[in-house]
Amino acid sequence: MDIPRPSSKKRKLIKRIIYIVISLMVIGGITVALSDLEPASPTVDRAILWVEQVKRGDMIREVRGPGSLVPIDIRWVAPETAGRVEKILVRPGTSVTKDTIILELSNPELELALEEAKLRVKSAESQLAAKKVELENTLLNLESAAARVDADLVEARLKSKSDTQLAKDGLISDLQLQVSLVRVKELEKLKEIEKRRVNIQSQFSQTQLDVLQAQIEQAQASLGLKERQIQSLMVIAGFDGVLEQLLVEEGHQVSSITNLAKVSDPSLLKAVLRIDQNQAREVKIGLSSKIDIRSTVLNGKVSRIDPSVREGTVEVDIILDDPLPDGARPDQTLDGNIQIEKLTNILYVGRPVFAQPNVTLGIFKLNEDGANANRVRVKLGRSSVNTVEVLDGLDEGDKIILSDMSEWDEVDRINLR
Repeated sequence: MDIPRPSSKKRKLIKRIIYIVISLMVIGGITVALSDLEPASPTVDRAILWVEQVKRGDMIREVRGPGSLVPIDIRWVAPETAGRVEKILVRPGTSVTKDTIILELSNPELELALEEAKLRVKSAESQLAAKKVELENTLLNLESAAARVDADLVEARLKSKSDTQLAKDGLISDLQLQVSLVRVKELEKLKEIEKRRVNIQSQFSQTQLDVLQAQIEQAQASLGLKERQIQSLMVIAGFDGVLEQLLVEEGHQVSSITNLAKVSDPSLLKAVLRIDQNQAREVKIGLSSKIDIRSTVLNGKVSRIDPSVREGTVEVDIILDDPLPDGARPDQTLDGNIQIEKLTNILYVGRPVFAQPNVTLGIFKLNEDGANANRVRVKLGRSSVNTVEVLDGLDEGDKIILSDMSEWDEVDRINLR
């Protein structure tokens, strides 16, 4: 009869426990080792990346903005008086002279006012004529009275002379002689008075006539104004050029402050750029500029900077030094660069996507064989439209990726194929 041995079972249990412990230790070690491994670097197609080499040399700083061609000489046409648009004679795009009639207005109230002004002129002229006759008649009466006094004085002088001789001969008394002499003195005073009355009346008459003449001139001025207003109902261009815009249609009611049309000279155009308000602070009058109007690039200079900001941009006027090509016309779109300054003997590179001046950011730099790229910290300085100054983190000859790499923000290394 076999008797089981307790020691054999015990050894098997111990071995089993040892195997389990060893297995757990191996699994834990593998887990720790795997957790310490870095994730595999992603692979990116080189063909879709924009790679550029760091250079040393001169860099021209520029700001860039869209814009359009704008006429230098512009005339906004407005009527002198309110009215209704009866007829449009010229449409936009037509060449006009300063005397070209663009449209016709009508204003019945103004036509009535013109007739009233004519009647006021006639009335004032009639009043002047009547007053002139009245004053001339009064003056003639005074002159007639003065003439009678003058005749009486001549007669009195002759009589006093005769009485003086008769008194010497004792034919008349001294009293009669004194009467004759007194009569002469009296008529001399009356003559002076009548003369003064004639002069005063003459001055008075002229004053009254001047007042009435002024009223006539005032009425004529009012009439002239109404006539000019009637003439202004035929709205003219007032400027040699091209009718660029017509802002009304037939039947519209307009006031004297309404702009009806825009006339410009298409042969004299300037470029107007819209520069970002943060970049416009470095723009100065006189800076050189290059204007790309799609068909050609023209040189120019900054002539004006708008003091106000509109929708985050500042308008900058560019006077062109080069002649415009055939076919250039107002409102034609364009792009323009303004040269801010020239930096000499600096380290620079193409401007990475989303890169801002004077910041430090991570950029992927290619290794020597170009098989992969590592993220490095790069300090950037002053920037231009397409280039940026490198202050630290890169050396001349280094190649970096300028493309948008936000998809790989979580990794510091990529493989290139």
